[in-house]
Amino acid sequence: MTRAAAWATALSFLSPSARRSGPNALEISAMTATAPRSRLHSSTAAARAHELWSRVPPALRLPLVVYLSCQACYLLWWMAFYPGLIDYDALAYTWQVTTDHWISNHSVLYNSLLWLSLNSTGGFAALTLLQTVAMSAVLGYTCASLCTLGVRGRWSAPAAVACAAAPPLGVFTVYVGKDVPFTICAVLAFAVTVRLVGRRLQGRWNGHLRRSELLLLCVAFLGIGLFRNNGFPVAVIAALSLLLVLPGARRVIAVLVTVTTAVTLTLMLVVYSAVGIQKPPKALVYNLHYADLAVTYAQAPGLFTQDDLRLMARAAPLSDWRTTGATCFASDPLYRKLKGHVTDQLNESLVQLWWRTLRKAPQKVMGARICRGHIAWAVFPGPQDQGGRTYNSLNWVNPVFYKWYPEMRTSPYRQAAQPQPPSQALHDVGVFAYAASRVPQLEWLLWRGAIWCYATYVLVTRLARARGCRPLFALAGVTFGNQLTVFVATPSPCFRYMAAPMFIGVLCLSLIPALRGAGRPVVPPPASRATPSTTAATSPTSPKNVEYIP
Repeated sequence: MTRAAAWATALSFLSPSARRSGPNALEISAMTATAPRSRLHSSTAAARAHELWSRVPPALRLPLVVYLSCQACYLLWWMAFYPGLIDYDALAYTWQVTTDHWISNHSVLYNSLLWLSLNSTGGFAALTLLQTVAMSAVLGYTCASLCTLGVRGRWSAPAAVACAAAPPLGVFTVYVGKDVPFTICAVLAFAVTVRLVGRRLQGRWNGHLRRSELLLLCVAFLGIGLFRNNGFPVAVIAALSLLLVLPGARRVIAVLVTVTTAVTLTLMLVVYSAVGIQKPPKALVYNLHYADLAVTYAQAPGLFTQDDLRLMARAAPLSDWRTTGATCFASDPLYRKLKGHVTDQLNESLVQLWWRTLRKAPQKVMGARICRGHIAWAVFPGPQDQGGRTYNSLNWVNPVFYKWYPEMRTSPYRQAAQPQPPSQALHDVGVFAYAASRVPQLEWLLWRGAIWCYATYVLVTRLARARGCRPLFALAGVTFGNQLTVFVATPSPCFRYMAAPMFIGVLCLSLIPALRGAGRPVVPPPASRATPSTTAATSPTSPKNVEYIP
């Protein structure tokens, strides 16, 4: 066979374009034939992923992406601090549920979840993992709800991921404490509120709550009341904000919040004690009253008679009252000195003294309460030498704990509470990020909820005024309820008490881009069966049917 005939035979197996490429066609064909199989596999995987993604309903794509992204961030925090961040309160929960000393001073529901985790898995990791899953799901649902206000996923999704990735909020979710599920339920109540208000603004409000909305709102209200003993006012205030803006559903919402509040109070006041759960000691219930007396005594000792001073000395030396009253930011220091020394009879006398002091000098008692609620309303922390700095340590246990709870010295769960990260490198990175976030200069932004409360109020107000739509003010209901309850009664300037407004505030940052298109009118779609007599009334150009909505 001649050389020309050989080339002709080889070219007959190539494509027409390859035939025109000349003698180099054989070399190109050989390179193509030896292409890496990885490209084929990658293209097949991409096609498979695209096929699976196409099966996801469009309405679920944004929440699914947000959920997976947030869960990935939380899993990193969870593995970095495995089995979770554990402090004094977390060990107190553990002591209660493992030594049969159930007391209702903490959330009984959360203690039950902790008991279940400890007895089923032998540790805390299952509970903290469940918290990350629930928080990721709620953040995804919140982003989907924000879409009803015209907030695009490109803005809400980064805000949600920031909640999971930023050290203060991301670390908080793997903390063993009742405030985590309380915060999850508070954010869920905010998300349902956004969805309900969005339905009204879009002209799709028919006066009825859907089953999913009713169920989620019920879960949120119950969780708010059961995971924090003084949390039910938050649910009441959030419900009141909905009552004002949702005509047609006011009776349902009123019944819902009444039932959930009644269930919460019945459990705390009747059921817990009936099943053997101890009530908290009187000294703990009235410790805020004692702190008011200490602050007043330190500032104006002349208000107290000799009988009053002898009464106070029966509980603790007057020097302890004076030294602890020198700082008004926390009641815990005085309670630790009074713990175990205040009987029920002595408590009754001290409460009567508190009432007398309130009548004599209301400005002193109210000033002590406002100072103690500093974490709720003040943007910047108080003086460090007076205990005004934010309590943001989630993984430190006061050594005195084992003095009060000696059973925990030999408890197997003490070892289970120690850090056991699967990767030491990941643990070191997590500890570094957590420690770096505690820089004092950024404490007001990263660890205090007041600034985020005010940011929420400003953004919601601007959006409501820009769109001329008052129902949007309901979005601030959960934040206001949380801020008010912490302001009225809080024992210390603890970061976790205001975590819920921080989550909501970060999510509300996604409302900023929506302000730019706030003035565009959106017309609800006309009815499918319009008669000539009603055509003029339902015309899209009729001013009565124009609503300024996202």
